[in-house]
Amino acid sequence: MRSAHAEHESQHAARMSGPVELLGLDRPRLAAFFDALGERRFRARQLMQWLHQRQVYDFAAMTDLSKGLRERLTRHATVTLPSVASALTAADGTRKWLVRLSDGHCVETVYIPEPKRGTLCISAQAGCPMGCAFCATGDGGFGRNLSAAEIVGQLHVASAQLPPGAVTNVVFMGMGEPLLNFDPVISAARVFMDDFGFVLSKRRVTISTCGVVRAIERMRNVTDVSLAVSLHAPNNALRDQLVPLNRKHPLERLLPACHAYIQDKPHRRITWEYVLLSGVNDADHHARELARLLQGIPSKVNLIPFNPYPGARFERPSVGRVRGFADALLERGVTATVRETRGEEIQGACGQLVGELQGARTSKMTALPM
Repeated sequence: MRSAHAEHESQHAARMSGPVELLGLDRPRLAAFFDALGERRFRARQLMQWLHQRQVYDFAAMTDLSKGLRERLTRHATVTLPSVASALTAADGTRKWLVRLSDGHCVETVYIPEPKRGTLCISAQAGCPMGCAFCATGDGGFGRNLSAAEIVGQLHVASAQLPPGAVTNVVFMGMGEPLLNFDPVISAARVFMDDFGFVLSKRRVTISTCGVVRAIERMRNVTDVSLAVSLHAPNNALRDQLVPLNRKHPLERLLPACHAYIQDKPHRRITWEYVLLSGVNDADHHARELARLLQGIPSKVNLIPFNPYPGARFERPSVGRVRGFADALLERGVTATVRETRGEEIQGACGQLVGELQGARTSKMTALPM
């Protein structure tokens, strides 16, 4: 006669279409998985430690789990890491991996070392559908959304090739628009911040967006990670040209949503990403307009001199023009920093990530759920 436990497992297995991928499950989802197996929910904490802290992926090696549970995990679960198609290192220590996913799509992941921190820039989509005028990723087309496991897997790939503790910050600023892949991105962020995951502070995990307003509003209820917004223009007319999403989510909708996101978060501020394009958005009057636009919103403006890529139709401003723009903001009380260009010779700088897409590509800004 079969035990009740075995019967429960059999019923669960019958409902499953195949092994469950565990790498991208945050703790509540992992606890629910164990609950469905008839196991205690605390097993989620144990498994997360094995996967994300010890980076052990073989269930048989997880010695504080019972032999029976390890055997059930082998039948009902899997852990799949993306592979590295190529790896490049720049003279300044920036590293870039072309990460191959199981279906042949590739995304790029970049590690930027600095004296007091190491930032991993990860991708949320294969390609990007947003079509921003100055970005190589958007020029390459859109493949698909990444699963939470494929997002988390990028940190595993980097961690395996870096010294312990090298990654102190994770930014969703690689390929794609993170908020068009909302649930997997939020799940991955939770794994990064979990005490049994990668134990990163909420201030050290940043989700960047072109400005998907409804998703920003939704974020308020599910996470308190840092928010960065790709702004790039101080008015709708110019932003419509540079960031096509602005035609659906103009500044008068975007700014209130961003302000609301940090209203109940003391000492937090929005980071505004602003790519400086020579002769386009880098004049002093643009800086003055930008300062007026951000008035009343706790803000930091991250100025990014344009990083050229093959076929680009823009140019980088001079060092003096970049400094002049930053000074114009600072004089008006706006915190502004100039991002140092890193990894340019390996096409690893902001706006240069391309990756490789397999199969059909969608057209830019077509039928997006925004």
